[in-house]
Amino acid sequence: MNQPSALGIVERARALAPLIAREAADAEQARRLTPAVVSALIENGLYRSLLPQSIGGHEAPLDVFMQMLEEVAKADASTAWCLGQCSVCGMVAAYLDVDTAREIFGAPQSVLAWGAIAHEVRATDGGYIANARWDFASGIRQAGWLGAHVRIVEADGTPRKRPDGSPEIRTILFPATSATLYDVWDVIGLRATGTDSYSVENLFIPERFTALRDIISSVCEGGLLYKIATHYVFAMGFGAVSLGVARAMLDAITELARRKSPQGLSSMRDNAAIQGSIGRMEASLRAARAYLYGTAAEIWAHLAEGGEIVEQQRVAMRLASTWTIHQSASVVDTAYHMAGATAVFRANGFERRFRDMHAIAQQIQARNAHYEDAGRAILDNKLEAPAKWR
Repeated sequence: MNQPSALGIVERARALAPLIAREAADAEQARRLTPAVVSALIENGLYRSLLPQSIGGHEAPLDVFMQMLEEVAKADASTAWCLGQCSVCGMVAAYLDVDTAREIFGAPQSVLAWGAIAHEVRATDGGYIANARWDFASGIRQAGWLGAHVRIVEADGTPRKRPDGSPEIRTILFPATSATLYDVWDVIGLRATGTDSYSVENLFIPERFTALRDIISSVCEGGLLYKIATHYVFAMGFGAVSLGVARAMLDAITELARRKSPQGLSSMRDNAAIQGSIGRMEASLRAARAYLYGTAAEIWAHLAEGGEIVEQQRVAMRLASTWTIHQSASVVDTAYHMAGATAVFRANGFERRFRDMHAIAQQIQARNAHYEDAGRAILDNKLEAPAKWR
């Protein structure tokens, strides 16, 4: 199989957009990505965007990963969400020894999905015993491997602690065939992500199939990408997804305005209010995109110069991604209302983008509490503007 380079994944994502757009309605009806789309993502190596090069991945720079998701999201938000979720899950490979990582991710079709942090597993000889159910595993229906983030208790029931006294949270990995899946994802937006639940019963997890994810000192790979905790790669990636949805919505309302004349009114094209709104939406979206990608560039340059990710960088990424999602939602809302009755017909795509955008805005990456965290950091002199802005 001819694997694309890290830079090539953006072009391949763009080339797949027509297929993804054609399959979007069927995927939404089925509440999971269609086989045609999953096969295309696998064949073009897009799920391998963040895997280490040592196991045949692309180890893409942060901004390249974001561009890939943005291109896919222009065609369909659910596809971009699954691709982003499973790609970031794959970053756990950098926390495993290379032989174990190859065993899990060696095949081109290897895809990993996982859900929210929950429950505990009990330590035993050579590994852990899991009995639990987890929720919110986007992309689970195309995954061959599943994971979970769990608290560790010793064989005698004593909670295992990290050196700082906090509970040890370990990521466990196991074949999807070891789990029972539950069809629960019946929602208004991002319907095709198949973000279902899963459980295991008395499952033994060998020690080597576990990792201290996001403990940077535990990383086995030396690339810049793996100096960023997965939490923040998720945030920046999903910010890019929101940009793609908003761009598609803005392009759609612009095209509609060029040709629509509402009953009893002048053409949208010649309406000064419409013109002004489109201009403001364009400015808002460009500003959000510049902010998100500018933040990504600053983080990458900081790492390339030998810096480490500290609170200042973490807050900067969280603030940029949250604000980008909110600005994108504002653009989508304005475009939806501007479209009038045209927006309510499924065939026109406005209502699906509207629903998808509001599902994105309900996710953890868009919590208003992130602004409070940023404000606290600013007041504590822990978040400053880059020197070149002063």
